[in-house]
Amino acid sequence: MRILHTMLRVGDLERSIAFYTEILGMKLLRRQDFPEGRFTLAFVGYQDEQEGAVLELTHNWGVEQYDLGTGFGHIALEVEDIHLACDRIKGLGGKVVREPGPMKHGVTIIAFAEDPDGYKIEFIQQSRWDSA
Repeated sequence: MRILHTMLRVGDLERSIAFYTEILGMKLLRRQDFPEGRFTLAFVGYQDEQEGAVLELTHNWGVEQYDLGTGFGHIALEVEDIHLACDRIKGLGGKVVREPGPMKHGVTIIAFAEDPDGYKIEFIQQSRWDSA
């Protein structure tokens, strides 16, 4: 077994695709409209779906906003240089909501951004042991 994708319901599909592709650097892997169900699915990721987990962005036609709920936490992405990643996100118009620094009760360096719908994306600084 393996993780295939994480699904997020989004209010504006084009805005969300632009955020994940242009600001976070993912690729739009596939997109399909389902007129009979009045929804569109778009899959984005850093690698092909057969190679790694991706995000499924679900847009239900006519729905412009969702309550985030209390069960969803965040999406986590590993980055080589967390400061550079946050600067790039801000420079491209993204919103960093927690600047890089050690996690509470730990030493791992993390930061958080929000996508256009308010979903949290955690950035985790790649440790020197991971890159050896």
